[in-house]
Amino acid sequence: MMEGSGSAPRRASLELLRAEATDELSSLVHERLRDGEDPWDFMEDLPTVDELVVLTLRAENIAANGGVKPNAARHYRVLRQISFDYPQLTPAVWRLLGEPNTHRRWDAVVHIDAQ
Repeated sequence: MMEGSGSAPRRASLELLRAEATDELSSLVHERLRDGEDPWDFMEDLPTVDELVVLTLRAENIAANGGVKPNAARHYRVLRQISFDYPQLTPAVWRLLGEPNTHRRWDAVVHIDAQ
């Protein structure tokens, strides 16, 4: 279970979470291609499937906690708990906990929320 007063239970198998994330990323890529964007300009900016799963689980934890964005300590605990609940996501969790200012625009948003 996730930490916090509004703990969210494990909601699904990792396989299902990855399938949902794959569908979401596919939709996102399709939408951007339809808008005429060059995939060379945006593919590197997108999260991996596992990173998207971690971000989704993190968002569910925030929603279960009344929408209160976590401070840095809680952000770390939430992501650490995700890696405990889903050990295969540990590399993605550590990437998201790593460098605060990567080349990907959304990375900065995740880390700014946690300050």
